[in-house]
Amino acid sequence: MVHVIAKNISLDYRIYGNGARSLRRAIVNIGSAGKIARDAKDVVKIRALNSISFEAHEGDRVAIIGSNGAGKSTLLRVISSIYGVSEGSLSIDGHLVPLLDVSLGIQEEESGRKNIYYRGLMLGISRKEIEANVDEIIAFTELGDYIDLPVNTYSSGMKVRLAFAISTVIRPEILLMDEWIGAGDAKFIAKAEARVNGMVDSAKILFLASHSMALVQNICNKAMVLSQGEMIYWGDVEGAIAAYEAL
Repeated sequence: MVHVIAKNISLDYRIYGNGARSLRRAIVNIGSAGKIARDAKDVVKIRALNSISFEAHEGDRVAIIGSNGAGKSTLLRVISSIYGVSEGSLSIDGHLVPLLDVSLGIQEEESGRKNIYYRGLMLGISRKEIEANVDEIIAFTELGDYIDLPVNTYSSGMKVRLAFAISTVIRPEILLMDEWIGAGDAKFIAKAEARVNGMVDSAKILFLASHSMALVQNICNKAMVLSQGEMIYWGDVEGAIAAYEAL
């Protein structure tokens, strides 16, 4: 059965070379407003997530709500296994795809066609699956002959279309999204939105981090509220919005 079950998961970042400038830079790069401490060896430690527990099962659409630096993106990266937990346990059953940074893994010196394979393999798509979908991906990008030119010759809109087409060609069982995706120019956006809606509809579990309460109310049936790396609410969406507004 498809599920994501977190039991008391915590995540610590250890900061080495902890002068004031290094510490500030590390906190900015992490994007966390977690609690700062020192361990027994006098190494600065930032607790980005602290003892978070939840269960998501088939049919759940989970909103992750919180202010900037609350830990939303960090939690999504933990669920996607980009970061490992420092404490607790995380059980995931199902094919998971994170739409957190659709351009991650794009090699600018290589052609768009080669990048379909690079990005696809990074997402856990088999070479056989990529080859079966490569023509559809190319058609969706609307890049034409540019697909065989280096990505560093593309406009920013062309790069977004390529990355988006690769990232959304498959239908995952568990979908992670950091804000709703808008892709490329106005002409492309309607097609991109239809593709995302299809992924959301077909996913068995969705995690969506968003600042849009209207979107959360429209899409999700469960929600959590994070504040400084701690989960202060888990339950229905209306209760989560009330808890967030009370912060």
